[in-house]
Amino acid sequence: LEGTLLLFRSKQWYQRRVRGNAYPYCKTVLTNPDYMKAGFTLSITTWHKPGRGYEDNVHNLTGDKLKMREVIPIDIANDPIKSGDYKEEYDPKKYNHPRGPLTTPNWKDTVEPVMTCYKLVEIEFIWRLIQGKVERFIGDVEKRLFTNLHRQLFCTHYQWGDMTMADIRALEEKTKSELDAQRVQEGLKGTAEM
Repeated sequence: LEGTLLLFRSKQWYQRRVRGNAYPYCKTVLTNPDYMKAGFTLSITTWHKPGRGYEDNVHNLTGDKLKMREVIPIDIANDPIKSGDYKEEYDPKKYNHPRGPLTTPNWKDTVEPVMTCYKLVEIEFIWRLIQGKVERFIGDVEKRLFTNLHRQLFCTHYQWGDMTMADIRALEEKTKSELDAQRVQEGLKGTAEM
């Protein structure tokens, strides 16, 4: 998302983030109340569910939202990634631990155990002439982010796979403190590549 910041001067782009994490359900909502008022919302709702990704409507969408929905499967082993994003240590095809490597095209049907992360991304950018283009761009950035993140999670699960929820919450708090300190010292950073 930070890549979209290039569209605006930094003083105009202040974002407000509201996050709720009640695993297996998580929701993050980003807005820009100072500049875009109600004209920008990015909402990401996540359900972590057991199974191989074949549940049709995990988010219980109805009516127009269900009709508008576009399902975009992400295959962490076989989807192409940008060369600048590639890191061998996060390549599931080269991951040599008990759950890897993921070398077959049908790995999703054979790997055990398995969990699916269903993400509902809702993008609203109300600005005439560029609305559709910006919404598509944000959607592409989110897919790229999710693909890279889940490749990393799979290839590092041996570091956190045995953690309890208390261990995870402590790690989250430590990481948040470190990131807050880093933002103060170094400013914002992004992953978007034009």
